[in-house]
This record gives sequence, structure tokens and C-alpha cells, in this order.
Amino acid sequence: MRNAPPKASQPLDVRPEVGVAMTMEPGVRRVLAPNPSPMTYWGTNTYILGEGDVAIVDPGPLNRTHMMAILEGLEVGERISHILVTHAHVDHSPLARPLSDETGAPVLAFGDALAGRSNVMKDLVAAGMSSGGEGVDAGFQPDENLNDGEELHIGGMEIKTIWTPGHFANHVCFATNDAVLTGDHVMGWASSLVSPPDGDLTAFMSSCETLRRRDDRIYYPGHGAAIEDPATRINWLISHRKSREADIIKALSDNNPKSVASLTRQIYTDTPEALLPAAERNVFAHLIDLTDRNRVLVRPYISIEAEFLLI
Repeated sequence: MRNAPPKASQPLDVRPEVGVAMTMEPGVRRVLAPNPSPMTYWGTNTYILGEGDVAIVDPGPLNRTHMMAILEGLEVGERISHILVTHAHVDHSPLARPLSDETGAPVLAFGDALAGRSNVMKDLVAAGMSSGGEGVDAGFQPDENLNDGEELHIGGMEIKTIWTPGHFANHVCFATNDAVLTGDHVMGWASSLVSPPDGDLTAFMSSCETLRRRDDRIYYPGHGAAIEDPATRINWLISHRKSREADIIKALSDNNPKSVASLTRQIYTDTPEALLPAAERNVFAHLIDLTDRNRVLVRPYISIEAEFLLI
């Protein structure tokens, strides 16, 4: 039996009020966007960091009502000096440009929607593979690119950029003291989607280790409740992925080459038909990682139509 995911800090069935700025702790406010869905849970969490000159993290979807809620969440005399984006998915980044036009604040991110991709993922795109799962904000372009480890001083807070590719190649987390805004890399209500070519499991596992090496007090994710036990959650995410890897290796242990589709149906026996395409992307992400680590042989070359054999 698989380990159950640890609980987040707030009941998962209690959604905060949409469009209302809630103080999570001094210097951290959250405004919930009106975009609930199976992919976004109760909606996108937009954060306001600092006091006075503040940073907005993940403005969210292209929604005028949400933009007004962000502006109304400011205290009298405050202004938005920076707009920070964790990654270029349509539930996180599209409102960045209209908010920038409204306030004059620059948009900062690791790069555009293609930044940070590995050569393997670039080759998959060149071969014709399209994005799957969450929608990509393909036109996203920051005003300034952030480097891994770069430090910003905004509103009395020191904010450090942590490049965490995996869910998306240009994904970053933002740390302030012992709190981390984790975007979609770590959430309490679900494991992060890793769907090639935008998602990269090898990078995801490395990014989990990057966060595990830190000694953080709390995570504020892009969706769902805050996570008060970051170490337990990160350990579960790593264990969850290793358990799925073990399922794939077991399915390949009969030494017969198998396709992504056949492996998915063998492993995800209780998954509804409509969800199998997403499950296939997940299996494919693991197979790319296993191939890169010389655990699996691919025929004829890496693609979602290829066959895989245990070495």
C-alpha cells in the first residue's frame, strides 16, 4: 500500500474566499483567483510580498476581476514594484502583462516559456511532440530574467530565487527567510504534474533534492493550503515518484519490450479511460528518466510511440 500524502496546514475541503487578501504571516498575503478546476484545485494563489513597495507573485489567469482584487488587497500608500512569476502556465502568468501595464512594475521570471528545457525535451518538440496537461502561456516574456540564487530586496523582505525545473522548465520557487513560495513544484493537495516535453522528471527529482537540503519552516504553494511540514511533504513526493518507478520496472521485468500505452494500462488499472492520456505522459516522463540513467533501453528512439525494455 502506498504512503498517504501528509496533510496540508488547512483543511483541504475549506476554500478561502475568492478575491480577498488574507495575511498568512507578516509580509505574506494571499489572494485567491476565481479559477477552480481539477488542475488548479480551489484556484490560483496569488501572493503579495512585503510592505510599502510590494512584489506580486503569480498574478494568475487573464481575469480583470482578479487584477482588481490584487490591487484592492494593497494597503493605503502601497504600490506594486515587482511582478514575479513562478512559471509560464496559463493559470499563473497571463495576468502579469496587464498588471504591469496597469502599475508600471516590471515582470521577472527565469525566462520565457521555453527557457530551461533540456536537450531531450527540445528533441521531443523538434520531433513533433506537443504540450500536454496544463496550458502553456506560449507568449510569456518577462522584462527581466532571474538567475538561480538571485536575491531581490523588496518591501523590507529578502527574496531568493530557486530554480526548480521539473513541473515546467522555467519554474522557480521564491524563498524569504524560512518560508518558500513553491508554485506548482510542491502542493499539499496533489502531487505535481510532470508531463513531457514541458515537464522533466529527471529535473523534478533534482529540484526536490534541492528543496530537501533546505531547512524551511513552511511552504506556500500555487494552489491549495499552506504546508506546515515541508520536509515530510518533500520526502513523500520523492517516495511517491520512486514507487511509480518501481511499478514501471516491475511491469518491464518480463523482458518483453512494451509501449507507453501498454505500460500505462498495466499499471493504472483503476484509472478512468478519459484520464489515461495524462497517465501516459506520467509513465513517459519516468521512462525518459530511466533511459537517461541507463536502466531502460528504448527502440528505436525516445518518443511516446517507442518501445522500452529493461536493461
